[in-house]
Amino acid sequence: MKRLKLMLSTALIILGSASLPAGAQTPATVALPGNGFVTTAGSGATETITTSGLANWTNPSTVTSVWFRMAQAGSATIGLDASLAGSNQSTVRVTVGGTPFQVNLTKGALKTYGVGTLSLPAGYIRVDLQGVSKDGGYFGDVAAIKVTTSANLQYANDAANYYWSRRGPSVHLGYTVPADTEYFYSEVTVPSGQDAIGSYYMANGFNGGYFGIQVKSPSERWVLFSVWDADNGAKTTLVSKGAGVIDNGFGGEGTGGQSYLVYNWVAGNTYRFVTRARPDGAGGTDFSAWFFAPETGSWRYIATWKRPATTTYLAGVYSFLENFIDTKGYLGRQAEHGNQWARSTAGAWSEITSARFTGDATAANGQRLDYAGGLRNGRFYLRNGGFFSNNVPLNQNFTRPATGSAPAVDVGTLPLQ
Repeated sequence: MKRLKLMLSTALIILGSASLPAGAQTPATVALPGNGFVTTAGSGATETITTSGLANWTNPSTVTSVWFRMAQAGSATIGLDASLAGSNQSTVRVTVGGTPFQVNLTKGALKTYGVGTLSLPAGYIRVDLQGVSKDGGYFGDVAAIKVTTSANLQYANDAANYYWSRRGPSVHLGYTVPADTEYFYSEVTVPSGQDAIGSYYMANGFNGGYFGIQVKSPSERWVLFSVWDADNGAKTTLVSKGAGVIDNGFGGEGTGGQSYLVYNWVAGNTYRFVTRARPDGAGGTDFSAWFFAPETGSWRYIATWKRPATTTYLAGVYSFLENFIDTKGYLGRQAEHGNQWARSTAGAWSEITSARFTGDATAANGQRLDYAGGLRNGRFYLRNGGFFSNNVPLNQNFTRPATGSAPAVDVGTLPLQ
């Protein structure tokens, strides 16, 4: 969840791109550990993507999907790097861009099986694997798809970061706010059908924390507000929290304090977010968050966290869209971000109409190119995942139409319980 901070705080740059140069005829190895997903799991399925590829392939209803991207349309010859144990022979269906082929595997060590040659369009190509028949317990183990083409190929090839490439690219909107910004207000709408499991639609981020909504599982959704520990390692502590809010610490990509409200927010509805930063006069800063749901018609207090060794108002304000479950990285998600406003310590509201569109290392290094952002319906939008082909280049500035109407929120009456 903290990938923007992680990216900014490291000096790691992976040189080159995940591509095979145009004109090359050497087969490209599109490894399943970085490019494959179990997209349909049959009843009782045991299939999984391991560091070696597709394993425990026993269920004929299971579909495993692999993606690579053709920068130009062209002819491609497809192969399957597979081995077979637990059966003497099996037949599997390999569907490339909608065209099915049948491949017969025989018991033995890893080798390349020919699939077929076909013309492919530019953009992401999906390859589906499904078992047809077997004379034992397993259809086989698959390590990679081999692709031989004169077109430029793009796919995840940085094995050290396959976890991140499978999660997919994170994309961000960076806002510039006045130096004395005490409150930041914004609105988020997740379009219907774009609320995939594993999504974090982060509305109000800032130097030190972030605030937004998540899809945790098919039955659980969160409103999440987190603040990192201080840069010197001093621990962030909870000052207070709203009714029903759960608080704890977090670790992994940084450490800090986490607070969340389990709330069944609805795709298609517009939600409102307010964050506040206020120095406490003793060397720390209190960060607070409130959430407004149209279903209830009222503001909910989430929490206030005290970050020590920090004296600041809101700075580094941004939004982001990410997937935080690597096995769900093939699913697409979108969010529309609008009506951003900053309120100064003097009480003056300023409308924020410009944003800079950026991406994380997975996007910037070409490991995944299914990302987009910009303007839509008078609002900024972010999109990632789903292996769509028409991406939007990173590092662009966008300006939305001004509304001219400050948000109808009285910050002096926001609840504190």
